[in-house]
Amino acid sequence: MWARIGRTTVMAFMASTSRHYASTTTSLSATQYLLRYEYIPDVLEKRGPFREGHVSLAKEMVAAGKCLSGGPSGPLGMEIPTGALFIFTDADAAKEYVANDPYVSGGIVTSHSIEEWNVVVGRED
Repeated sequence: MWARIGRTTVMAFMASTSRHYASTTTSLSATQYLLRYEYIPDVLEKRGPFREGHVSLAKEMVAAGKCLSGGPSGPLGMEIPTGALFIFTDADAAKEYVANDPYVSGGIVTSHSIEEWNVVVGRED
């Protein structure tokens, strides 16, 4: 079959395919920042005095367009969260959240990390 296809046809196909893929590549402007928290084992018993401030801060940052979403995380079927995951629009916003979060200052969070996430696929609004 390939013997019957001319060089021009193959080159035209390759050129059109290359243009297609190049035009669909996502730029790094889609970078978001993941804030991961690890919680103390008895988080449900000890979070009470800090919960309102923790949730209010997250809601404020969502309203300001700095935080896209967040919530508790853990193994499938979890009854007690082992941590949390938040998605921020920039690293400074994630750092700001950690610096002001009552869960951190109140000892609910045992460790945290901020990771860069380059979003390649996703739902378009």
